[in-house]
Amino acid sequence: MIQDLKEFLDEKVQQYNRPGFISLDPVSIPHRYSKKQDIEIAGFFAAILAWGQRKTIINKCLELFNLMDDAPHDFLIHHQEEDLKPFLTFKHRTFNDIDTLYFIHFLSWFYKNHDSLEIAFLKSQSQDMEQILSSFHDFFFSLPDAPQRTRKHIATPKRKAACKRINMFLRWMVRNDGKGVDFGIWNKLNPSQLICPCDLHVDRVGRKLGLIRRKQTDWLTAVELTQELRKFDPEDPVKYDFALFGLGIEEKF
Repeated sequence: MIQDLKEFLDEKVQQYNRPGFISLDPVSIPHRYSKKQDIEIAGFFAAILAWGQRKTIINKCLELFNLMDDAPHDFLIHHQEEDLKPFLTFKHRTFNDIDTLYFIHFLSWFYKNHDSLEIAFLKSQSQDMEQILSSFHDFFFSLPDAPQRTRKHIATPKRKAACKRINMFLRWMVRNDGKGVDFGIWNKLNPSQLICPCDLHVDRVGRKLGLIRRKQTDWLTAVELTQELRKFDPEDPVKYDFALFGLGIEEKF
């Protein structure tokens, strides 16, 4: 039974893990760039803003990076105070100008001191993803002027969140399978550590396939799903995100 399911999901990974699906997905945003820091910044914002219809998410990201002259790393390092005024009208769902300006503020400060955003995910010194994400959240909001309202936009296991968006971002940055979708530009985190992004489609398909038994969808649900997927591939369990998401959104499985 397990072998049959593995073969089915492996087949679906092959079907959906290819560049043809990039253009319709938020991962298309970081794919517009070639500089490592631009990929990180574009990927981070695209993941954080990834709720709602994919077309709207992509358009909102294009709007945001247009305000950065389509050179996000350069903008974060070199912008002046007056360059921030256009961001006062940026909004996506509950992500508003206060959130946008804090994100810019933190990332500006960070990139003036560090070469890669990967370093921000290594603060805990732990191999455990729960610790890594909790530590990242605390670090991201460690600047003195961090608005309380903005904290909701970076999920943390401490709040029992499934952390879908941040797990998706890490999948993009860490997985390096040469298929052309995920970037694999980080090498201090390992694909075996990743937790599957548990969005609506993945959750629904995971339950139908018996990979999720928990009633609610939270951090422990994402961990449960990933532990089941590790039975199929302990080194790269999150590759099955392609299969579960594809089955959900393309095939209405």
